[in-house]
Amino acid sequence: MNRSRSKELFERARRAIPGGVNSPVRAFRSVGGDPPFIARGKGALIWDADGNEYVDYVGSWGPLILGHAHPEVLEAIARAAACGTSFGAPTEREVDFAERLCRVVPSMQKVRMVSSGTEATMAALRVARGFTRRDKIIKIDGGYHGHADCLLVDAGSGVATLGIPGSAGVTEGTAKDTLVVPWNDLAAVQQIVEREPVAAIIVEPVCGNMGCVPPKPGYLAALRQLTAKHGVVLIFDEVMTGFRVAFGGAQARFGITPDMTCLGKVVGGGLPAAAYGGRAEIMACIAPDGPVYQAGTLSGNPLAVAAGQKTLELLERPGTYERLEAASAKLVDGIGALAREAGIPLFATRVGAMFTGFFTDGEVWDYASAKRSDTKRFGAWFRGMLDRGIYLAPSQFEAGFMSLAHDDALIDRTLDAARATLRSL
Repeated sequence: MNRSRSKELFERARRAIPGGVNSPVRAFRSVGGDPPFIARGKGALIWDADGNEYVDYVGSWGPLILGHAHPEVLEAIARAAACGTSFGAPTEREVDFAERLCRVVPSMQKVRMVSSGTEATMAALRVARGFTRRDKIIKIDGGYHGHADCLLVDAGSGVATLGIPGSAGVTEGTAKDTLVVPWNDLAAVQQIVEREPVAAIIVEPVCGNMGCVPPKPGYLAALRQLTAKHGVVLIFDEVMTGFRVAFGGAQARFGITPDMTCLGKVVGGGLPAAAYGGRAEIMACIAPDGPVYQAGTLSGNPLAVAAGQKTLELLERPGTYERLEAASAKLVDGIGALAREAGIPLFATRVGAMFTGFFTDGEVWDYASAKRSDTKRFGAWFRGMLDRGIYLAPSQFEAGFMSLAHDDALIDRTLDAARATLRSL
């Protein structure tokens, strides 16, 4: 493929933007080569600045579950924009959206809108600390919950892709109250909560930032029981899983109700929007009702709320998630079969419309086992698929995403590319 225009843009970008990108993984450091610069998208397809076409399994890192430029979402945004783009004041639309979230997300009795997943997780932890009057929090080894200082301790995703342990600029004082345990290891959580006054534990109910790693059977239920016993606020970071693995999120899929939930990505319909919410008594701690301060000029932005509201409306239609499950299963099962045929070790995981193929001959149930993957082979896989018109996340430690716009023909096209790429490995 000719990518001369993208290469020129990347050279210009590096002179004006750190690393040439506004989010580190986009730089392709772990997979080699230069990133294509995307010009437009429609449905499940995107085109770069050179006119090359790709089947997109990134979907803006998860939000675009309906596909790119969905006409009903675009219409909702246009109608909202015609009335004004931002007010910094209450609107009827954000009340409607909050009521919808409280109706369909099991844990949300009250909800506060913000503009990004990082804001949602950062605020939820502050509220949990204010509610419990405890300082320490627990996070998962390899779990990424945004770039707030206290959450960059042993984070996965971008920092794993870049091969760095965390982030410079995070002080020892900030990090000391963050305790880290392996994913799917209940005993490690139990040891901490029995000896430490812990305010909260924050988990992705399906890890997506070490690659897609599901919870083991019974893990989330046992975690719910343990945290309730010790007065620890259980926070589900559903920024990625919310409305992607089920309508109502992973908590609806697995039947586990946390104390608080963080949402993002899908709920913004492709625009910057996120939310956090939970039990009414916990949310009562937030200003102006309580002493925990959190604010944002663009929180509840009318354009983002309109896009999110329309997206959830469309997702609630009967049969939506059955279609996503079938399409995701066809893709992931198909790639798994092709890997076996080619003699390539691959451990494929999938929950709903998110998935990962780990290039390892062992099972992956936590960050340690995910890191045993052959990242050089993944890089070759990524470049081979990109050259054949398939756009995947440029990291072994990121999830892929299916959309409702991926039809059988595009999945077959992807499997043809996968067959040729796996043979080349």
